[in-house]
Amino acid sequence: MTSNFSVLTLGDGLITMNPAETGPLRFVTNFARKVGGAELNFAIGCARLGLKSKWVSRLGKDEFGRVIYNFARGEGIDVSDVKLMEGYPTSLNFKEIQEDGSGKTFYYRHQSPILTMKPEDITKEMFEGIDVIHLSGVYLSIDSENLKIVMQVLEMAKQKGIPVSFDPNLRLKMWSIEEARETFMKVFPYVDILLTGLDEIELILGESSDEALIDCANRFQINQFVIKDGANGSRIFTEGIWYEKEAFKVTPVDTVGAGDGFDAGYIYAYLNGYSPEERLELANGVGALVTTVSGDNEGLPYLEELLPFIRKENIIER
Repeated sequence: MTSNFSVLTLGDGLITMNPAETGPLRFVTNFARKVGGAELNFAIGCARLGLKSKWVSRLGKDEFGRVIYNFARGEGIDVSDVKLMEGYPTSLNFKEIQEDGSGKTFYYRHQSPILTMKPEDITKEMFEGIDVIHLSGVYLSIDSENLKIVMQVLEMAKQKGIPVSFDPNLRLKMWSIEEARETFMKVFPYVDILLTGLDEIELILGESSDEALIDCANRFQINQFVIKDGANGSRIFTEGIWYEKEAFKVTPVDTVGAGDGFDAGYIYAYLNGYSPEERLELANGVGALVTTVSGDNEGLPYLEELLPFIRKENIIER
């Protein structure tokens, strides 16, 4: 069932090469071709939950670009602002997965087609009917010029009164912590909902005490300061109060994409008027289910799969 709420996100799409075996990448000889990218994962997660989902991007005008474009369109995502660019190869990444589901990502995104996007490509028409804009630090890390585009989006969001959610999604293989920190300080004043991992906010702020987190929330007037902490659950500081929710116990297979799934679940719950604790519970549920399936977005659940999982209902399949 499709919601009346709409989200917009902007960022790169990649072909993800998923290893057939666990362990160091140098010993892996077989890979499965999949589709990934933090913002695209978010858009897919929102669409599967029933939100109207728009993704703004640029892909290579090549076979891999068409794979991603068709995949996104098949998920019900609005791809009217996704263009295939001649002469720019679609970005790739290779994943390394350990026995416990943790892993590393190796990026190959030189001359990414997303670099062809310019501030003037961001038009007012893109934001018609949009209820939340979601941005990620991954897009900002690809090239320093991308900050100009993000600032254009943020200014338009401010003019139109559209809430902004932001996930730092820190990728230190893409840029230094000093570059990331300087950039985030320019973005944070526009953010209504911050969705950050505990480890990454500690790197950004230099500490992760409650006092430091509350100070950051108050300094930048971030209304919902959400902390993702994996198997330890999640918390939110909003309207002067901390709320928390424990994680769901699952056996992880692949943890990549869990944070993007959490973000999608949280925004769905926020738009549908859930309480802070209910938002965390639903987001934790999405994140947990993502880790039980290999791939960046294959484990993102539909609402009819998510709700029984959260309620711990037994489903009988015949």
